[in-house]
Amino acid sequence: MNKIYVSRALELGKYIAETKSTVRQTAKHFGISKSTVHTDVSKRLEKIDGEVYERVRAVLDENKAQRHLRGGIATREKYIKLQK
Repeated sequence: MNKIYVSRALELGKYIAETKSTVRQTAKHFGISKSTVHTDVSKRLEKIDGEVYERVRAVLDENKAQRHLRGGIATREKYIKLQK
């Protein structure tokens, strides 16, 4: 595996584990696509560093469980803004 992919996957994984950010937030922070972040932390990171991968997996699972709540809040805020 290319050194660039390894270092990027580790950097993304550590960032997600420390900040508990979503894939979308991480992609925005690093200026890369969501697909790249997802591929790096879900496929490449597992082969590189299992411990960091497990921490990231826990954060991503938590984010997935809360996804429907965040979507509802965002929709509510959107319509509140439209009413004003």
